[in-house]
Amino acid sequence: MSLYRLFTLFILVIPTWISFAQPVQEYLPKQATFNSSTPLPSTTLGFGIGERHIRHDQLKQYFNTLAQDSTRIKMTSIGRTPQQREQFLVTISSPENLVNLDNLLAKRHVPYQTQASNNANEPLVIWLGYSVHGDEITGANAAMVVAYYLAASEEERIETMLANTIIVLEPSINPDGMDRFANWAATYRSSAGNSDPETIEHHQGWVSGRTNHFWFDLNRDWLLLTQQESQHRLKYFHQYQPHVLGDYHEMGANSSYFFQPGIASRTHPLTPRKNVTLTKALAKFHAKALDSAQRLYYSEENFDDFYYGKGSTYPDINAGIGILFEQASSRGMQQDTINGLLTFEYGIQNHVLTSLSTIEGAWENRQVLKDYRQDFYQQALKKAKKEKFTGYLLSESQDAYRLNTLLDKLAQHQINVYQLAEDFNYKEKNYAKETSYYVPIVQSQYRVIQALFTQGTDFPDNTFYDVSGWTMPLAMNIDFQALDKTRGLTLKKEPWSSKDIAHVSKLSTKDTDYAYAFEWHHFLAPKLLNKLQNKKIKTKVATSEFVSQVDGKQRVFAAGTIIIPAGIQQTSNWRESLAELAHETHIALVTINSGLTSQGIDLGSNSFKTLEQPKVLLLGGNGISQYEAGEIRYYLDEILQIPVSIIEHSRLSTVDLSNYSHVILVNGDYRVLSDSHVSQLKLWLKQGGVVFAQKSGAQWLAKQNILSASFVGKQEIDQLFNSQGLTYQDKEQLSAKKRIAGAIFATELDTSHPLAFGYTDKQLPLFRNSTLIMNSRQQPFLTVAKYHEEPLLSGYTDEKLVNLIADNSALVAHNYGQGRVIATADVLAFRGYWLGSAKLLANSLFFAKAFNAPTR
Repeated sequence: MSLYRLFTLFILVIPTWISFAQPVQEYLPKQATFNSSTPLPSTTLGFGIGERHIRHDQLKQYFNTLAQDSTRIKMTSIGRTPQQREQFLVTISSPENLVNLDNLLAKRHVPYQTQASNNANEPLVIWLGYSVHGDEITGANAAMVVAYYLAASEEERIETMLANTIIVLEPSINPDGMDRFANWAATYRSSAGNSDPETIEHHQGWVSGRTNHFWFDLNRDWLLLTQQESQHRLKYFHQYQPHVLGDYHEMGANSSYFFQPGIASRTHPLTPRKNVTLTKALAKFHAKALDSAQRLYYSEENFDDFYYGKGSTYPDINAGIGILFEQASSRGMQQDTINGLLTFEYGIQNHVLTSLSTIEGAWENRQVLKDYRQDFYQQALKKAKKEKFTGYLLSESQDAYRLNTLLDKLAQHQINVYQLAEDFNYKEKNYAKETSYYVPIVQSQYRVIQALFTQGTDFPDNTFYDVSGWTMPLAMNIDFQALDKTRGLTLKKEPWSSKDIAHVSKLSTKDTDYAYAFEWHHFLAPKLLNKLQNKKIKTKVATSEFVSQVDGKQRVFAAGTIIIPAGIQQTSNWRESLAELAHETHIALVTINSGLTSQGIDLGSNSFKTLEQPKVLLLGGNGISQYEAGEIRYYLDEILQIPVSIIEHSRLSTVDLSNYSHVILVNGDYRVLSDSHVSQLKLWLKQGGVVFAQKSGAQWLAKQNILSASFVGKQEIDQLFNSQGLTYQDKEQLSAKKRIAGAIFATELDTSHPLAFGYTDKQLPLFRNSTLIMNSRQQPFLTVAKYHEEPLLSGYTDEKLVNLIADNSALVAHNYGQGRVIATADVLAFRGYWLGSAKLLANSLFFAKAFNAPTR
């Protein structure tokens, strides 16, 4: 019997109207035989597959047990999550391959693939990743079934396949989110079996198990690498370099089952056409497997392969075939749907079916996949050599943190970056060797480089499932440009690595020092400032430029410089604490030995504003974006270590706002707030509070007459697009034109404004993913940033919307009584990697009272 028939002959013993767990063998091919000594999941767990939602520790326990018993299984710990759960991979192959695994993988390293060679004897590598969204837990359960099958099967063809194949399982990509959901489901699980879609079992609280500890969607982080789970995984992804990667998800209960390919016209142009061809070839195996079990499914609809930051698309620019699988979700144990009763074990069964069909399809196409991978890298080098430019020049002289963060991400993607060995002049601009780097495009990761650096704005299909623009240097606000000539360019021989990061030496302080200063252009300057405030060290900010003598030379200090005058300190050992904290945050301190400056404000001037420590309240709760709340929490709490009190809106009436200096409103539905809540907020503002709001949070403030701004209405946007003569099939295309899925826009920053302290360049890229547009402010001094006349930098936005955005306000700020209101329609800390604009948030915390902008 063929391996294909073994994988598709399943017992159809699970009617959709019955909800009870099945023995693991019932999820597997009917004719398969198993080694009776191989541990069953039920023996380890104490319950059957599909009987309840497993926790991560139970999942790990079974795989540890299986690895101890089977010579076909190898467990690898790859790191820990923020909540200290272990991330692990399960490698399945023949015993001989597992013993020789490191050598087998090393022989497949990318440089070997850029030259013609015989790859017939190389192993096929398949990676199956499950439950990246923690509440899509059928995948983690399916992983146990698949592992048991491959470990216990006594079929000869299985042994033959494993002798020539390395299969990698990541049973739980998001352990923290998975346990959050498992605990919810266990808490509200109905013993009697309740299939009502409205019952609490199917409706998680805020936040859901979809996200990780920081409320990030890990399935958007493969390219951005802001989360440690992603960083841990990527190291091993590049070690294994899979030919095929299966990415297992869940979707709405009233759907059926989806597998790629998605909509062909929505594939990123950097992905070779052969990739789609191979995806279709593998799809035939999924279809036959699901046909044999009489399961509903669909393909080539809805989903796309455009954004490379997902598990199903990142392989596409790394010589692999990424495949998305989506199962209709019961979310709880069972749920009534338009297709009948959907049970938890039914979803598990489908993911088992397509996991095995992925293995079978890859095995049957193994030589084609190996040839494709080799050709992928050869073609990448050929394409790179045909480009009209040679590489990208990067430069950032003010902030080493943002620069090193970008360099580190490139290195994690296996991209070689070289520091300049000598200063370089290009187009009348000098690039200093200490702070400039070159990324040559003629290297094996050419496509990844292009995915990170290109600024496409015109696409064949303008409908996007995810963002359309994510250019990483723009997000980091790093100066970069394509270099069309390299004459005079001298580079260091070895690529940059994290060990090359230079650290600031610790300042030696003296009791006679008059004051100390550090400049605000450092990304971590807010972190240092907050730590000083924690130590009760008093600080001031310069609201305009000054010049002081430092080490016998005149030194210019920009507005935003923080000074720590000795004469006002009352804390013991404050100098030692200051020097230590500056050293920890890698920020250089400067000693100033006179309050009299050579030029500009003197240190005793009222133009130096005393700074107060912020106490931040972030409003959350159902209806509030957990992603945007998570982004701000991550930036403030994790990176800057500024505590953020997250309070659900249902509790707001019980909270004394006077205990907080700032309230943050992200995108969400604030109609739940009553008139008394609004009155409470207005009174707090008048007494000196500061509110920062983005997107619909800002729009809500305007409706409450708190924010002095107006927004472009939906009707005005609709009128831009002529719908006459359109047919029903044009509906989706029209909707895509009216949408901004995620694009990057150019703004001009008022660098004299206190909220722009630390910025030296007036040009600041901002990210937006909505059509909320603030109208231009006619009154002076209220606009901190506004869009350019031609603002679109990267990604798709219809020209009519671009013109509507042009010249309008991007960030506004004004007085409200003794308080301040700061608002934007953009997302300043998008997905944790948008470091360029995130600093505007920190400035809103520390410098809101440093400006004075009354409304008329």
